[in-house]
Amino acid sequence: MKISNPFRVGLIGTLGVGLGLLIIFSIVTLQTILSYIGAAIFISLGLDPIVSWLEKKRFPRWAALITVIVGLLTLFAGLVWMVVPIIIEQISQLIRIIPGLQAQFQDYPLVDVLSDQFPGLDVRAIIEDAGNFLTDNITNISSGAIQIVLAIGSTFFGALIILILTIYFTASLGSIKRGLYQLVPATRRARFADLAEQITDSVGRYVIGQVSIAACNGILTFIFLSIIDAPFPPVLASVAFFFSMIPLVGTLTGSIIITLVCLIPGLGSPITALVAGIYYLIYMQIEAYVISPNVMKRAVAVPGAVVVIAALAGGSLMGLLGALIAIPTAAAALLIIKQVVIPRANEL
Repeated sequence: MKISNPFRVGLIGTLGVGLGLLIIFSIVTLQTILSYIGAAIFISLGLDPIVSWLEKKRFPRWAALITVIVGLLTLFAGLVWMVVPIIIEQISQLIRIIPGLQAQFQDYPLVDVLSDQFPGLDVRAIIEDAGNFLTDNITNISSGAIQIVLAIGSTFFGALIILILTIYFTASLGSIKRGLYQLVPATRRARFADLAEQITDSVGRYVIGQVSIAACNGILTFIFLSIIDAPFPPVLASVAFFFSMIPLVGTLTGSIIITLVCLIPGLGSPITALVAGIYYLIYMQIEAYVISPNVMKRAVAVPGAVVVIAALAGGSLMGLLGALIAIPTAAAALLIIKQVVIPRANEL
């Protein structure tokens, strides 16, 4: 191959590489915004079947949208009102009860056992030094608590942005899809639109199913923790709800966190933690074999191995958002393979 103008070729190549690097750096810089947009689209696809269901009940389109949006705003406001004040109060309370926790640790039978097993280790002195360190650095602890509150505020600010984007995407989802369909050649537009509608319906049913399972876990957790007098049931019920949104390991992770919180001296007790652990062992079996199959039977049909691989890959690439959208993405890919790739291969 003869290159007539090496300078031009080198310049074009350099500009191409520079443009590629610029796109990559832009994506990395805007990853938070892109995550917000992805989460909002994901939620809006889950709300769209509810809007369609209300329209079948003879709601006008605008009335169905307003109903869904008001319900979403009410849910968001209720979570903020229920969780944030309790978290701030519990952080302040934790700072105040540090000396009492130190004394309770000193009286625990486990301390005597450790002292007998390790004679050269002064366990009581270690606990006392730790308590003195926390007491002497109470100012730093308070500033750390303030940082935690600020982090919580930042999280809710991000949730507010996602909420606003979700409202916009939900209200204009139909026009957005019609605009995308116009980009497809007319000869393939009908087929593309039909396949896209199947994918969006599948994603929507998955979101509704996952939220329903998470809501069931959150409600039952609140009732159970209120009965056994566990610490701050609303916060732990919210933890159970949000962790249940994560496929595969979400319910297990949330259950471990809640059980450990019930074990904290001064807030819970070993008996409370044991009862909570037994409850979650039973609940996880019921969820896996009763609740989840019945809720998800109309959502997405994805083989178990694909579910595990998709969830692990999505979580590694995009964190929590990736784990959430991995399974419907895998379902969409399988749908495309079944309805596009395999029929075209059979024609060859």
